Amino acid sequence: MSVAEWCFGQSVWMSLHERIRRQNRRPDTDDLLQTALLHLFERGLDGIDHPEAYVLRTARNLAIDRARREKRVRFSSLDADDCVEPVCATPGPERVLLGREQLERVRRAFALLDPRTARIFLMHRLDGLTYSLIARRLELSVSTIEKSIARALASLALALIGDKLS
Repeated sequence: MSVAEWCFGQSVWMSLHERIRRQNRRPDTDDLLQTALLHLFERGLDGIDHPEAYVLRTARNLAIDRARREKRVRFSSLDADDCVEPVCATPGPERVLLGREQLERVRRAFALLDPRTARIFLMHRLDGLTYSLIARRLELSVSTIEKSIARALASLALALIGDKLS
């Protein structure tokens, strides 16, 4: 019996494909099976008692070889989606200018806060103190602290988005 007769006589393609996919857990199962069958066609069935086992073992060896090769040399796809401009870590002059403008607006808004609200905000954001700890230190209620933080955040947020609203 020839290799072709064996393949056509047994309709084993799907069975082999599924077994190779489960055995190797690789995305290139089709290629592994095709290459393994090509090896079988080139070699012939002489001396092979179990052609199915031969194909499975050949596919396994091919998968091992490919995994070793991939470890040594990393290939990357050059799909159209992947070809984007590299991102520069340093901001451009426009972004620097916008950042400085935002910082100045926040500084002005912070300067307009009443001293107690500004102090509470800094104790919470810079010192990392909890509302209850700030309340104990300043002998105020937690509710007062919450309202002060909310007032400070609202003022600073409005300063940042003020240009966008007008």
